[in-house]
Amino acid sequence: MELSDANLQTLTEYLKKTLDPDPAIRRPAEKFLESVEGSQNYPLLLLTLLEKSQENVIKVCASVTFKNYIKRNWRIVEDEPNKICESDRIAIKANIVPLMLSSPEQIQKQLSDAISIIGREDFPQKWPDLLTEMVNRFQSGDFHVINGVLRTAHSLFKRYRHEFKSNELWTEIKLVLDAFALPLTNLFKATIELCSTHANDASALKVLFSSLILIAKLFYSLNFQDLPEFFEDNMETWMTNFHSLLTLDNKLLQTDDEEEAGLLELLKSQICDNAALYAQKYDEEFQPYLPRFVTAIWNLLVTTGQEVKYDLLVSNAIQFLASVCERPHYKHLFEDQNTLTSICEKVIVPNMEFRAADEEAFEDNSEEYIRRDLEGSDIDTRRRAACDLVRGLCKFFEGPVTGIFSGYVNSMLQEYAKNPSVNWKHKDAAIYLVTSLASKAQTQKHGITQANELVNLTEFFVNHIQPDLKSASVNEFPVLKADGIKYIMIFRNQVPKEQLLVSIPLLINHLQAESIVVHTYAAHALERLFTMRGTNNTTLITAAEMAPFVEVLLTNLFKALTLPETLNILVL
Repeated sequence: MELSDANLQTLTEYLKKTLDPDPAIRRPAEKFLESVEGSQNYPLLLLTLLEKSQENVIKVCASVTFKNYIKRNWRIVEDEPNKICESDRIAIKANIVPLMLSSPEQIQKQLSDAISIIGREDFPQKWPDLLTEMVNRFQSGDFHVINGVLRTAHSLFKRYRHEFKSNELWTEIKLVLDAFALPLTNLFKATIELCSTHANDASALKVLFSSLILIAKLFYSLNFQDLPEFFEDNMETWMTNFHSLLTLDNKLLQTDDEEEAGLLELLKSQICDNAALYAQKYDEEFQPYLPRFVTAIWNLLVTTGQEVKYDLLVSNAIQFLASVCERPHYKHLFEDQNTLTSICEKVIVPNMEFRAADEEAFEDNSEEYIRRDLEGSDIDTRRRAACDLVRGLCKFFEGPVTGIFSGYVNSMLQEYAKNPSVNWKHKDAAIYLVTSLASKAQTQKHGITQANELVNLTEFFVNHIQPDLKSASVNEFPVLKADGIKYIMIFRNQVPKEQLLVSIPLLINHLQAESIVVHTYAAHALERLFTMRGTNNTTLITAAEMAPFVEVLLTNLFKALTLPETLNILVL
């Protein structure tokens, strides 16, 4: 395909047709683009459209098409033909960075992703001048351009967080640090100064804080594998400014949206991540800075509201405390009884509460609730972070922590008993706290494999779990029913067999519950119990013990499958 006006016009028409809702028009256009994408100059025509088209919709469509083309074709697979000719590869790498930086943000993001895909394959050996080209743009003073560079660098470097260590990786990181660490630090300092200069300009602050978020993410990526000498030498600059940003509260950056995190929350959340990384991996070097970060993050936690927009911030802040309290170097910060009591009262209990947003997910988004609660995808939730903090504190202070938290559990259960229909959330929090306190080691296959011996799990089960499952209505207090069933699931190795046998008809009965979460949990719990192994590697619950329940089990399972929106009832 020649780089001609006629081909640009043809490509424009077919790109427009790919947006048509009518499949009879859209699909032939998509087929045409697939048929020509192997042609020389095809990607260059797309980039030319990006640069010269007068129609924004065509620019956006061309950018998405180009990114997907790069994703499918850039990698060279051994013993397979090269899908992009060498001259096109050279031209793309020569033009894509300046084009990306001069494009509107919507298009810039697509091209930034394309650069990161190319970079994963070609950087640094086949694209040695990429970093120099990007770093030189820091001098532009144009934060639209600077943020484009930062966004692209983040896409390129974030893989350092999960790559296995190797000489090749160390060589690449060293090259990046030599070229990038000093300009990034200088940009960080300059951006902080600009934030002070423009402290009363909301629009300027939004751009500057977008930069700071990306800079903080790059700091995390570049420090993840090991502590670079440059960042160790400049730790004062980074940590002093991170601490200042953590304690900053500018009303111009606050948002009215209760769901979506604002720029200030996102930045503070990333700084908590950065501080946790240093506390975990570089505790000796970080020690002089740690007390001030503990104080700042503690103050952050006790002053931040329950709105959903703060969830990631609170979760990362609690995870920082959890990572700190597990380290022998720092245990003196937590050993005072008043400190432990304050942590329980002001951090753990408030963040274990079942909020309106959780209740809404339980009722209206059951699949997501189950995935988060049962399958462990709740890694960024407040509850999960609070649970991790409880476990971290128990590492060195199991006795005192168990004593303090037991008092809170009893208090919450007493509140529930006063008026169950109003105070059921107190019991939900109590069950979650007991679960967190008792769980020392856990696997998906076996549930809890190591429990806190100071917590009487059987007594709690008999006194507080069974009564909910034995109540006449399977539809009353569905959240507490789900809590009780989950308790059986995770503590099935600690609860005596006779209590498990008592639970089986109760679980079978809850297969009829209207709540999707409850009847799915009941099915899952039964499956877990039936796969437990006893002595001589035989099933713990025998066929003879199950015989009285088989008919009602099958009946209720088939009934459950007819319930509206039923999730996957496990095959037993």
